[in-house]
Amino acid sequence: MTLEIEKLLDETGWRLLQELQESARLSYTELGQRVGLSIPSVTERIRKMEEAGIITGYHAEVNLSKLGIPIQTIIHLQGIGGHSCSHAVAKVSEIPEVLECYRETGGDGIMVKVVATSLDHLARVVDQLSLYGIPTTTVLRSRPMKRHVVPHEILERAKDEEEAH
Repeated sequence: MTLEIEKLLDETGWRLLQELQESARLSYTELGQRVGLSIPSVTERIRKMEEAGIITGYHAEVNLSKLGIPIQTIIHLQGIGGHSCSHAVAKVSEIPEVLECYRETGGDGIMVKVVATSLDHLARVVDQLSLYGIPTTTVLRSRPMKRHVVPHEILERAKDEEEAH
């Protein structure tokens, strides 16, 4: 971590990040009240975190089932057919049903999160993806744990464990 980022991620910076992760719709007034800063200080800190690449965006969480898109899957593509990972990622990223894409370790594979309106729709998407690797599909039944806030304690814990070894 650079010195600039360390300065931004003091205790107050982490509290701001936690509040924004829990609700990105909070006003700067509310954020300031929650972390003990003036509105100009909140504005400046958030601007600096955005410029440093710590905060990369603000998003609405959407209930896909309410939109008529009830099927979510994770599809691993292995042996990406002589293509480079970059080529495969570029191609699968063009498919509208692909929401996320990750490069995996341990081979020439990628993992994509895909949504579909029906099993037939999913089959068509899998057929498209199979042009870029051998697909293994896992249908997600439920989401028992929602997205977690990334807490400062992760770094503290890792530092403590490193010092113990």
